[in-house]
Amino acid sequence: MRALYSLLLTLSLPLLVARLWWRGQRLPAYRQRIAERFGAVTRAAQQLDPAKPTLWIHAVSVGETIAATGLMEQLLATQRFNLLVTTTTPTGSERLLASFAGRVVHVYAPYDVPWLVGRFLRAMRPSAYVVMETELWPNTLAACRCAGIQVLLANARLSAKSARGYARFAGLSREIMANLSGVAAQNAVDGQRFMDLGLAPDKLQITGNIKFDASLAPATLAAAAQLKTSFNGRPVVIAGSTHEGEEAMLLSAFAQLRTALPNALLILAPRHPDRFESVAQLCIERGFTLAKRSNPLPLTPDVAILLGDTLGELTLLYGTADVAFIGGSLIQRGGHNMLEAAIWGIPVLSGPWVFNFQTIADSLAAAGGLAGVHTAEDVVSAWLELLGNPVLRAERGAKAQAYVEQNRGALERLVTMVNRLLN
Repeated sequence: MRALYSLLLTLSLPLLVARLWWRGQRLPAYRQRIAERFGAVTRAAQQLDPAKPTLWIHAVSVGETIAATGLMEQLLATQRFNLLVTTTTPTGSERLLASFAGRVVHVYAPYDVPWLVGRFLRAMRPSAYVVMETELWPNTLAACRCAGIQVLLANARLSAKSARGYARFAGLSREIMANLSGVAAQNAVDGQRFMDLGLAPDKLQITGNIKFDASLAPATLAAAAQLKTSFNGRPVVIAGSTHEGEEAMLLSAFAQLRTALPNALLILAPRHPDRFESVAQLCIERGFTLAKRSNPLPLTPDVAILLGDTLGELTLLYGTADVAFIGGSLIQRGGHNMLEAAIWGIPVLSGPWVFNFQTIADSLAAAGGLAGVHTAEDVVSAWLELLGNPVLRAERGAKAQAYVEQNRGALERLVTMVNRLLN
């Protein structure tokens, strides 16, 4: 099965490069450093200290990179080894370099073709490989096992939908599970799904979700407070990590909100940078006056929408709002990280499609910090209820924040597992 997978992937390489070039039309970074995706990393390898072992961490994109921040900080503090970090997307790369430039060695991960992975491993010579969440590439894992490289799946999650997909290729999935040295799962449900695919029980540890251990840096707190001051007391709602199809619904809801609260401000932060301009145009077509975070002009009273068109600032923007909506949930994308908003002590709204964060969504709702919405009418009703009732808003926000605080501790358990892996 893996041989067929490898053949098909090898034949697809020209299409993968063409796709990078096509995506580069809207986000030029996709056209840069393409050679790294083919394992051409000699220059990066020269940055590694030969006297130290190398720990390789893979974080696909922005979400995984943010989740891995605490882990990387703790590992760097030991000064025991080189930290090699790969991403797949340019946005993940940019987010990583914004926080860790000069402290880690960074390249794009190679395509999961045996000779490309082999080229990468021979150059970088990692001692251990930590994969964030669910990035399970069969050839990479097999090559690591052959090279004696320990592999830990960290902060692991597996939705029911993804588990069904893996189960359709049972033989390949069992091989993948056999090539893992350990799995640090977010919860028992995810852990059971990995075991159902063939993971040995003694390789599994339920560590919790390290996203609960995120903290707000003093600089972030100060920047959020400064930006909030510029809103001059206006009621503010934020829609973060939105996708195509959601913005239209949210703008309809916001238009209704403005009839009741004419000075309301919407912070709209699309998930993907290559959609910033199209979302800006949609706002203008709907008749809203728009300001952009990338061009910080004074937010005059006539500005209805602030477009979050910068990278790495979503957490900061959540800290300026009264109510947060988490995108990717009014359409079937599976939702995004609700904890980024909950940590600020503000009420959280989410659509029904949250299968990527189902356990968190269910628990946060049970704790009273999250309310479900299904339509634009639901969104505007929730906005009006919470903006019109400061006591209720503060109560739900406090419950959201308390939920985060009560579930901390996963990072310490994960660091223990990583250290055990390295030893």
